[in-house]
Amino acid sequence: QVQLVESGGGLVQAGGSLRLSCLASGRTFRNYAMGWFRQAPGKDREFVAGITWTGGATVYADSVKGRFAISRDNNKNTAYLQMNSLKPEDTAGYYCAARLSSSVWRISTELNDYDTWGQGTQVTVSS
Repeated sequence: QVQLVESGGGLVQAGGSLRLSCLASGRTFRNYAMGWFRQAPGKDREFVAGITWTGGATVYADSVKGRFAISRDNNKNTAYLQMNSLKPEDTAGYYCAARLSSSVWRISTELNDYDTWGQGTQVTVSS
């Protein structure tokens, strides 16, 4: 399995930006589709964004569409989540996840479809 480590979280004012990184090690990163999920206190973990192994297809939750952008650099074994125009309701622990997938178009938004998870990084947006 691939191992995942997130970084880049922090405290930011509403309207600000953060970029999260997810560094993968262990297995061949390009064999995996990647996803970002988040979990706020007292709430279920929810899908935020996903990307195919090629980076050619992406999908977003409606709540972040137009504000967040997922990307990846297979040469650096890293996936990214650029978060702009942050809102207090974006406050959560953010987790990257990997799913073994050769598809160039299909991206799962289902938590249970992902094989490996990082430990998470906290994002707090103040009003």
